[in-house]
Amino acid sequence: MEALIGKIEKAKPFFEKVSRNKYLKAIRDGFMSAMPVVLFSSIFMLIAYVPNIFNYYWPKEIEAMILKPYNYSMGLLAVLVAGTTAKNLCDSFNRDMPVNRQINNISTLMAGIVGFLVVGVDSIKGGFASGYMGSKGLLTAFLVAFFVCNVYRFCVKRNITIHMPEEVPPNISQTFADVIPFAISILLLALFDIAFRNAAGMCFAQAVIEFFQPLFTAADGYLGLAVIYGAMSLFWFVGIQGPSIVEPAVSAIYYVNIANNLELFQAGKHAANILTPGCQQFVATLGGTGATLVVTLMFAFMAKSKELKAVGKASSIPVLFGVNEPILFGAPLILNPIFFIPFILAPILNVWIFKLFVDVLKMNGFMYILPWTTPAPLGIVLGCGITVLSVLFAVLVLVVDFVVYYPFFKVYDREKCAEEAEKEGQIEEEKEEAAVEVSSDVVNEKRILVLCAGGGTSGLLANALAKGAKEKGISIVTAAGSYGAHYDMLKDYDLVVLAPQVANYYQDLKKDTDRLGIKCVACEGKKYIELTRNPQKALEFVFSILDGE
Repeated sequence: MEALIGKIEKAKPFFEKVSRNKYLKAIRDGFMSAMPVVLFSSIFMLIAYVPNIFNYYWPKEIEAMILKPYNYSMGLLAVLVAGTTAKNLCDSFNRDMPVNRQINNISTLMAGIVGFLVVGVDSIKGGFASGYMGSKGLLTAFLVAFFVCNVYRFCVKRNITIHMPEEVPPNISQTFADVIPFAISILLLALFDIAFRNAAGMCFAQAVIEFFQPLFTAADGYLGLAVIYGAMSLFWFVGIQGPSIVEPAVSAIYYVNIANNLELFQAGKHAANILTPGCQQFVATLGGTGATLVVTLMFAFMAKSKELKAVGKASSIPVLFGVNEPILFGAPLILNPIFFIPFILAPILNVWIFKLFVDVLKMNGFMYILPWTTPAPLGIVLGCGITVLSVLFAVLVLVVDFVVYYPFFKVYDREKCAEEAEKEGQIEEEKEEAAVEVSSDVVNEKRILVLCAGGGTSGLLANALAKGAKEKGISIVTAAGSYGAHYDMLKDYDLVVLAPQVANYYQDLKKDTDRLGIKCVACEGKKYIELTRNPQKALEFVFSILDGE
């Protein structure tokens, strides 16, 4: 087992490089920027159709009123994501561009939106067809965003622009500077659209969906599900944020499938698509990557080891809401040979059982998008339509995860108990580390931003810092955010702390913070979890960075 883990760890630099790929990051960050739209719109979908489960149907006029916010938000998802993806890719390009020759990210955002409408939307009498403006147009949105940003980079690098006299103010000059790359992008896409429609007899967005349909079908199979969720867990096991690599490849499939599931359900048919956001958030990653909810509760209530019991109790609440970094780094589970098999196996078994329930027992797949912080068992029941089968499934996967993790938990618990007994038997007393005196002059009035993948783990440290500052009577501002949605916030902070799962983005972040003259630091797993539990140490950590140590 150790040899296998060693081989996997050797490949870690390669996978870290993949996770930092500009295009994959742009897709992920583009989606992250659009998540408020997704979550907001889903509320109206739940209000409109959950009552149907209990045989209550809104009058058509009321239903139309409820769905209007959904149609004008989620129904335009591809349009919005084309813009946000272009903006985020532009921000990545700008890191490697000279300071005096930066690409205008707002201009690329607008070009992404217009470009998508040109190639992905059909004109109808009196307006536009909305069929591919929503989730079905996501793949096209990504491709358009990539194309637009590369056209802009080409033009800006070669200074292909309208040169204005020196007397013209810079803000006006910038407007004219963006005209040429915008015009080239849209004109090329318009020409492509004409040629493609004449050749294929359909719009590009429709053709993309049809081309990738076999992949969608294969991904919904047992092998495809095992590869997707096994890879997520495998990457996380070696310390790489697995979803950052895998999610960009399947995100479009997720939202196409869940939209199809809802349409099928509304038509009185079986919602049979497996691969959806809910499948990942509440089934494969029940409690977080590795399906860690059950093992966390084992630590809290069944462990004989004092250390594991303390880790379990401290991690239980965060893990219940899908934030499992405290158990991943606190136990630790990652890079722990004992937990290699269950960490990979449990998510795969969960999605296979889910597929059996959907295919064989005809349980509906996920039809609604819920916040990822929804407790997993509840997320399963709500997302699949509040049925007896969904309740039974939620109970069954908890039992299966318990069976998978239990033998490995017992082995680890015995090991920890032996270690603790050995330590207690030692005569030498360990000297307590002297506390670092925190200078209020250094820390006072400082603004600290903590970043993680989704905003959950970062909140743990931000709250600990706020608590420590309150105890010391120090005035600081702390905030938690997600990496990728932070670019416009950086200028408002004095220090940025990267949580362990996004620590591999440190070099990219440092380029941004150096330009702004602020500090940044990446925190290792075990240390980060320790800081979240100890407000005083968290404050000392921040003080040491701000003080220049």
